[in-house]
Amino acid sequence: MKTISVLGSTGSIGKNVLDVAARSNGQIKVVGLGAGKNIALLAEQIRLFRPRLVTVMTPELAKKLTNTPGLPRTQILYGKAGYRALAQMPEVDIVVSAMVGAAGLIPTIAALDAGKDVALANKESLVTAGPLVKAIADKNNCRLLPVDSEHSAIFQCMAGNRKEDIKRLILTASGGPFKDMSQEEMANVTAEDAIKHPTWSMGAKISVDSATLMNKGLEVIEASCLFDIRVDLIDVLIHPQSIVHSMVEYSDGSIVAQMAVPDMRIPIAYALAWPERMKLDIPALDLTKTAPLTFERPSMDKFPCLSMAYRAAKVGGTATTILNGANEVAVEAFLEGRIGFNTIADIVNEVLSSIAPEEINGLDDVLRADALARLKADNLVQCMTSAPPSRSIIT
Repeated sequence: MKTISVLGSTGSIGKNVLDVAARSNGQIKVVGLGAGKNIALLAEQIRLFRPRLVTVMTPELAKKLTNTPGLPRTQILYGKAGYRALAQMPEVDIVVSAMVGAAGLIPTIAALDAGKDVALANKESLVTAGPLVKAIADKNNCRLLPVDSEHSAIFQCMAGNRKEDIKRLILTASGGPFKDMSQEEMANVTAEDAIKHPTWSMGAKISVDSATLMNKGLEVIEASCLFDIRVDLIDVLIHPQSIVHSMVEYSDGSIVAQMAVPDMRIPIAYALAWPERMKLDIPALDLTKTAPLTFERPSMDKFPCLSMAYRAAKVGGTATTILNGANEVAVEAFLEGRIGFNTIADIVNEVLSSIAPEEINGLDDVLRADALARLKADNLVQCMTSAPPSRSIIT
């Protein structure tokens, strides 16, 4: 049996993690839950899993949860200290880092500082502070186990092979809901249009990132850091069927692919059970009934966010921190209806071009770059609207 705590238990990944735990026949025990504002769902999760520790965002939410009738006894904490405590529970084997955005960085570092293995669904931890996160993990002999379907696929395709034999990594992307639109057509799409992902059920922010292909760009950065592969050896292919989750090409010309039905419980179970595999009650992939599998290169002109991610990754240092901070502010503004879809890329490009990146020697370097990027992006958004600025979420 493995014990886990889940940071982001009420999000799309967190809910799938708990579904896997519930179906694990006792292989996975949930001892800690961390959520944001969805107290009603969190209360249901507490009743089902009876965790020892629960953390929410604010003291007001903690009080509301405490006063919820019918909950089993559990310790309820809140805020930064609460998430740190959740990440460092002594009895936990694996911390699932599934918070959305850069807010997941500090709890992820806390888990690694405590010597915990991390099942990583929060790609922003490596995007914003990859060298720092990897150094802490290496220092404490911790494993970073990928949960994203693409990185889980790469992880599986690399098993039993030598890293020096890798020629390139190939990340697949569905292309999002706008892959067949022109840039002119995308100028008029709404937030509601953007969150209608054709394959996966995800949260609003990740869905928008998928629509701009920024999500794939962040995954390129994450893959480079996670597998210690140069970014110029990582390609992206549009694969609308979402059956091939990613591939590794080796020096002899062999390409190894991982295929499965598009269900996040598969990579989640692999991360939690590794190095073993967990039996899942999920329909098997029937290749005789699968539509033809197609692949095409993404248009960097139509999806400039992907191009900017490659650019930031090649620069290194805090460039990827700046990219991520600006993107989070721009996406929030789009979801609130304050800017148009294509303006997301305009804002990110302006911020990335106007702030000089620095080396990452510690967490302060990351926090400073993130704050500068958010401030610059906020100012750009305010030039277009009269709405108040968004707050920094790395604290």
